[in-house]
Amino acid sequence: MECHVYYEGDDDPKKCTARRLERFDRAILHRSMSQVPYGVVLNPHAEQALSPADTDDALDTIVALDCSWESAEEAAFSMPGIHRALPFLVAANPVNYGRPFQLTTAEALASALCIFGEQEAAADLLEPFRWGETFLTLNEEPLRRYADCADSGEVVAVQDDYLADE
Repeated sequence: MECHVYYEGDDDPKKCTARRLERFDRAILHRSMSQVPYGVVLNPHAEQALSPADTDDALDTIVALDCSWESAEEAAFSMPGIHRALPFLVAANPVNYGRPFQLTTAEALASALCIFGEQEAAADLLEPFRWGETFLTLNEEPLRRYADCADSGEVVAVQDDYLADE
């Protein structure tokens, strides 16, 4: 599965996980919206949760938007594709460690790969980050449970279990 990133360049380049993914040939960065291929777009404002059922629509392409959380407004996600939100997961990156839903671009792409049953690809994608393995370990159970779901409705039910425990 191919990982693509629309890159806005408004974060600190030294901390930018999308740039590191590009440097290690783990993702393709696009600086123009028109260059972004059609696929499953990871969009926190989407009405449906990402599920294994979306692999049929993905056309082997996952797209993330790399921007600061301050500019991650709904309008920024106006790219073509199947828009899906990631379910409850906890960040392992040093900036947002332990915070739910505050994932880096690399964590978001790896999460999608895991939900699509591509655990090895997710581990490979996160290999350039010292906290990459920690992310997969921290979220091992929810990622496994999401990957076992049939559709978005089941993913939301699993997510609700986690949120009820919080």
